Amino acid sequence: MTKILLRLFVKNYRNADDPNVHLSIGKLAGLTGIFCNILLFIGKAVSGLVIGSVSIVADAVNNLSDASSSLVTLIGFRLAQKPADRDHPYGHARYEYLSGLVVSAMILLIGAELIKSSVNKIIDPAAVEFSMITFAILLISICIKLWMAFFYASLGKYIGSVTLKATSLDSRNDVIATAAVLVGGLTSYFFDLNIDGYVGLAVALFILYSGINIARETISPLLGKRVDPELVENISKLVLSNEKILGIHDLLVHDYGPGQYFASVHAELSAEDDPLVCHDIIDSIECEVFEKLNVHLVIHYDPVLVNDKEWNELKHCVETIINKIDPELSMHDFRMVRGANQTKLVFDVAVPYFMSSRCQELKQKIDNSLSAEGKHYITVIRFDEK
Repeated sequence: MTKILLRLFVKNYRNADDPNVHLSIGKLAGLTGIFCNILLFIGKAVSGLVIGSVSIVADAVNNLSDASSSLVTLIGFRLAQKPADRDHPYGHARYEYLSGLVVSAMILLIGAELIKSSVNKIIDPAAVEFSMITFAILLISICIKLWMAFFYASLGKYIGSVTLKATSLDSRNDVIATAAVLVGGLTSYFFDLNIDGYVGLAVALFILYSGINIARETISPLLGKRVDPELVENISKLVLSNEKILGIHDLLVHDYGPGQYFASVHAELSAEDDPLVCHDIIDSIECEVFEKLNVHLVIHYDPVLVNDKEWNELKHCVETIINKIDPELSMHDFRMVRGANQTKLVFDVAVPYFMSSRCQELKQKIDNSLSAEGKHYITVIRFDEK
């Protein structure tokens, strides 16, 4: 069904990296969500009001909030496609994350209101008339919501949309919530036991839980969440695929919204190569990364000595020492600064986040290990978190 809808409503849908395709898929998801959720709201609301069930009405209101969420998602996708301007040089793609945040706020508000009405129903219970028509409506709702969960999940994965992935989780939660309402209705029908208020309260709490999770998912990229490791690996492979690149380090990737990635990396090339040739190599790699991965990459040129015997020996020695201290550590930007009386070794050491408080201890171990091997140099070490 998903592929059929894509073929019918999204032109050139196979090109997922195209911003126009991204927008069209977002519009398709939003309009589908609005249509399905309004139908579910009408069916459940009529059924819940007729039989006097607060849990079914609560579930209907949840579907109405989902329809509103789909509308917000639709607007978010539209705003995210605005081009960069003077005040926003990196574009407006983060509007998509903001729309997800608005969706989560709406879900939390609805959940809080439903808790209030459910508690009132528990305190002052009223009879619930459950019928097979209501059973059929809830069962159909579960089937539709289950399809919507898979629909949003596949689209979210296809275009890398956090908002659609969050919407998929929301639809999955709706399946669980509606199933709880169905169980409550069947319990009332077969065992004459009124648990409607309690089921309504459980649904409301589940809605709150869903809203909190969605808020967490959408806030994380706004705060600067670490990007997908697969993207980092693909950038590294593409840069290192050029035989002139001896090594890379300090690769940073910034997420400015789906499809809007800006990155920088230090690339090591032989100091003996013509700088103009190196510049051309770097320029061609930057263009290739953008064409293949849609990432705006800036490469910093690091010239390194490759035929200096003392430099090579010391670099290998320091690398061995660092690896013995902890395999999690890595070295880059190794330089020798020869002076009249003593030579300085200047280099950077990348440390994991959990070791960042041990930098002074690590420097002391490196210095002691060099001295133990009879290599008396002054070390100037900068520690980078990775």
